[in-house]
Amino acid sequence: MTDRITTPFNAESTAAEVIAGIDLTGRRAIVTGGASGIGVETARALALAGAEVTLAVRDLAAGERTAADITGTGASAGASSSAGEGAGSGTAAGRVLVEVLDLADQASVAAFVRRWDGPLDILVNNAGVMASPLTRTPEGWELQFATNHLGHFALTVGLHDALAAAAVAAGGGGSAGGGARVVSVSSSAHHRSPVVFDDIHFDRRPYDPWGAYGQSKTANVLFAVEASRRWADDGITVNALMPGGIRTNLQRYVSDEELARLRAAAGSADLKWKTPEQGAATSVLVATSPLLAGIGGRYFEDCNEAQVGILGARNGVAAYALDPDAAARLWDVSEHTLGLGVATAS
Repeated sequence: MTDRITTPFNAESTAAEVIAGIDLTGRRAIVTGGASGIGVETARALALAGAEVTLAVRDLAAGERTAADITGTGASAGASSSAGEGAGSGTAAGRVLVEVLDLADQASVAAFVRRWDGPLDILVNNAGVMASPLTRTPEGWELQFATNHLGHFALTVGLHDALAAAAVAAGGGGSAGGGARVVSVSSSAHHRSPVVFDDIHFDRRPYDPWGAYGQSKTANVLFAVEASRRWADDGITVNALMPGGIRTNLQRYVSDEELARLRAAAGSADLKWKTPEQGAATSVLVATSPLLAGIGGRYFEDCNEAQVGILGARNGVAAYALDPDAAARLWDVSEHTLGLGVATAS
């Protein structure tokens, strides 16, 4: 087993602190769900470091408002730096673009991929749905698995060549060393369930909103394991992470009473919520830190690699989420479900 990766950062670090001193000028990034919650702060940090950032969102108007807000932040930061009032490095903020993407709609995913042109250095698979009532896509797929895993799977596989092109163009250096990077935003909720291959879509077993969410978050980690294995020779690394407990629109299906009950049941009623800026820190670290150059297939939390099998209310990664056999099986199941070929596998 390789050494566990630790960094100078922790649960209280912010995205701005994590990315300080990193220049992403000339790099291109996509953040799914970039108009809400930690997606906004992830996109903001990348753009302020100089990257061109595309917000991939369902709500175009919300995306445009977020893009204007981030651009305004960049203008203010630039003015402060010019006036000698800031601690910025002088990097010009990158452009912030907006594109429509509905991860639960495979036609929307395919259209997004077709529209993308040129290399892609960073893909942050951030969007998601949590603990929704039983809902099925037109294909009959359970919504959380369809959105959180299958949508991002199709998106990332579809953008494989763009990621590989960025790695080649950077000469293996990537956004901040180590080639192109994919960030898979998972959750400690993966503790609740492995991928139940015999009945992924709850066709036979009783539906459990949290079990379904947990299964989809385990899938996010398994995807990172197998994608890194398949694509390492292409200069693409994929890592998963737990952002922490943050109050965002992700919990729109969860009442305050339900959240309090769950926290108490887990013995975590007194755990603090992170700010969105703190919640985005681990995503930004995984996307940009030179400390992760060439590192893939791992799971991070609070800006450090998590311990395997030592599970707390919000900490640790379950061994089944890193199991290479389960990861390979999930990849095959996902390709079969989506009707994809194997042309992008290395």
